Amino acid sequence: MQPGSQIGALGSIPRSVWVLGCVSLFMDISSEIVHSLLPMFLMMNLGASAATIGLIEGVAEATAPIVKVFSGALSDYLGNRKWLAVTGYALGALSKPLFAIAPSVGVVASACVIDRIGKGIRGAPRDALVADITPVHLRGAAFGLRQSLDTIGAVLGPLFAVIIMSVWADNFRLAFWLAVIPGLLAVALLTFGIREPAREAGAKRVNPVRRAEDRQFPKARPIR
Repeated sequence: MQPGSQIGALGSIPRSVWVLGCVSLFMDISSEIVHSLLPMFLMMNLGASAATIGLIEGVAEATAPIVKVFSGALSDYLGNRKWLAVTGYALGALSKPLFAIAPSVGVVASACVIDRIGKGIRGAPRDALVADITPVHLRGAAFGLRQSLDTIGAVLGPLFAVIIMSVWADNFRLAFWLAVIPGLLAVALLTFGIREPAREAGAKRVNPVRRAEDRQFPKARPIR
């Protein structure tokens, strides 16, 4: 694809996809500020062992994909993507103050699980919303754009964490409080910056968690 056609494709992507990309960017900045500092915070401030830190991270990371299965099915059943995604982003944003005030390892573990539940809730509805608002011939570019902005956030988050820790003398709790700001920006941007496409009137709701529905998924083909 020529550079001019690539720029044209980006210009044709709906504004709402750009908004969703910025939502992902802000939330990734927020999450990565916390998670890049969390192991050191747990060990240095709360006296957690390496095994405890690994257990917390493992349980938290396992939570997101499990929840994602049900959130995707629920968004199909409700016919609503935006507000389910808002709920997930809000959980992620509201978990950040818990890291800042955590007096014990247990509170940090709870905050990690809440944060990952939020990630699991928002992922599938957000991606479905991208598909809903994007013309078929632009969906590849739209998903690529959103993921690119998400990745930029994943790079900027640890960078901001390093800057915060350098300027404010390794103040972990201040870094966690500052992480709340981009998280709240992500929630506000999604709430007020996105309008979900109207659904067909009288559309029948069908429970997607059924074997009959599972059979509609295409069978995997071997990679050659």
